[in-house]
Amino acid sequence: MDKNKAIGVFDSGLGGISVLNHLTELLPKEHFIYVADSLWCPYGSKSYNELRKRADQIVNYLISRGVKMIVVACNTATAAAIDYLRSRYDLPFVGMEPAIKPAAKLTRTNVVGVLATPNTFDGHLFQETREKYASHVEVLIQKGCGLVELVENNETASKQAFDLLKEYTRPMLHKNADYLVLGCTHYPFLIQTIEKVAPELKIIDPALPVAKRAKQLLAEHNGLSNKQQGKLQLYTTGELQKLQNFAATFVQTGYETDSISI
Repeated sequence: MDKNKAIGVFDSGLGGISVLNHLTELLPKEHFIYVADSLWCPYGSKSYNELRKRADQIVNYLISRGVKMIVVACNTATAAAIDYLRSRYDLPFVGMEPAIKPAAKLTRTNVVGVLATPNTFDGHLFQETREKYASHVEVLIQKGCGLVELVENNETASKQAFDLLKEYTRPMLHKNADYLVLGCTHYPFLIQTIEKVAPELKIIDPALPVAKRAKQLLAEHNGLSNKQQGKLQLYTTGELQKLQNFAATFVQTGYETDSISI
């Protein structure tokens, strides 16, 4: 592995920045190329076949930029395409893991909630993780319809976000859930609103463990950069101004932005 190559990161849109922020904090010497596929957002309503084809296109773009690793910073894309991508390309991939295990371990009420997109719930990774680590607890699944679009539009504290999150968490509170697993990388940007709507729920965000796994994998491949300081390039297939507005609010380090066609 070439230490000086970039790390590619992609998501259905801007949500993967929740993972990217942890990556840049843990790996400040690395060069990151982030692709927000906002043109195709949301992924949650697309078929697995469509998502694999789209992931192929984005991965080929990142490979053309000379990346050494790709982080699929999207739960839906991970569920639909991570096995396919690993079988097709000869470079390391890191995907999103359903964070059911820590919730099942920590719960005091034996009831946990999971908020995610329909395609994430349908994936074998979620089913296998649930059966392996949470067979002894009640797992309440809730499809977060409409939330991705609110994050994409930087409306995380809007009345609509408040109302939707109240609707989605009410059944969990009614059944005495004490932990809420965020199963979409867009959802961490809604944490402050969730805490207002349902302060009883303790929130589990899997973004940091995924970033730690990426660092571990680089170390195993002797691929950690030895640069003094890395750089961050943010690209969108959608509206550049939307990316720039979002980055100005949520990105924690210096960056460049541009729009691309994939």
